[in-house]
Amino acid sequence: MKTGIIIPCYNEGSRLNANAFIEFIKSHKKYHLCFVNDGSKDDTLEVLHDIQKEMPRRVSILNLKKNVGKAAAVGAGARYLFNRQNIEYIGFIDADLSTGFNDFEKMVDTLHNYDNLSLVYGSRRKGFIRKNLFRNLFSRLVKLIVFLILELPIKDTQCGAKVFRRDIIPIIYNKAFLTKWLFDVEIFIRLKKYFGSKDIMNRVFEQPLEKWIHRRGSKLTMKDILRIPYMLISIWAFYSFLSLSGDAIEVDKAESFDNIKTIDSNDA
Repeated sequence: MKTGIIIPCYNEGSRLNANAFIEFIKSHKKYHLCFVNDGSKDDTLEVLHDIQKEMPRRVSILNLKKNVGKAAAVGAGARYLFNRQNIEYIGFIDADLSTGFNDFEKMVDTLHNYDNLSLVYGSRRKGFIRKNLFRNLFSRLVKLIVFLILELPIKDTQCGAKVFRRDIIPIIYNKAFLTKWLFDVEIFIRLKKYFGSKDIMNRVFEQPLEKWIHRRGSKLTMKDILRIPYMLISIWAFYSFLSLSGDAIEVDKAESFDNIKTIDSNDA
């Protein structure tokens, strides 16, 4: 059985380290890379094609016709990999490899070695990112709001490296997320609702990363950042008063496979 890694990409042509991805997939037969091109306007798709040419049977590309955001891109990748019967674990990392393959492999090993776990997620240590006073205070405010929403002892919900056991994928990704960038918080809320507040921390594990590289080029604007508290409160209100079992959240057409071109080994 294999591990599928989703790599969402939006205008990453100049930041993608193609050689690193090629070297990894050539030396790791039990992994499958699933790149999701999220409506990029640069040469991202061409770079992804170059990577796929090296190992066409172990690299897939989902080409979204328009930009829908990281949450929808990851969701499309998760549903695609879930439909491949040889994939046992499904995770995602950032295209800039801020979390490296070594740390991701260790997360997969943890998930494999403990049958009770459904999710292993990375945690960045203090000191990884230097922040000015405003960003430091703002970050603490956001973490406080997240803690009040989740009521769980989770230190780092937003690290862009997570890996899931296959059977939990429909629970998390069967409905669209409310937000494009804060969907990690929604993931934990959905798992808490599914497992229950007493059992959730026995099902997830926060694994400190040995190395995390902060790279410039964030897609978040200052306007997006300042809206984070409002979006978090919106998430809390929605999940507190509306049930996930209903049809309140529908998968947007942009996320459906009718609007996604799949480029896999059959097309290579």
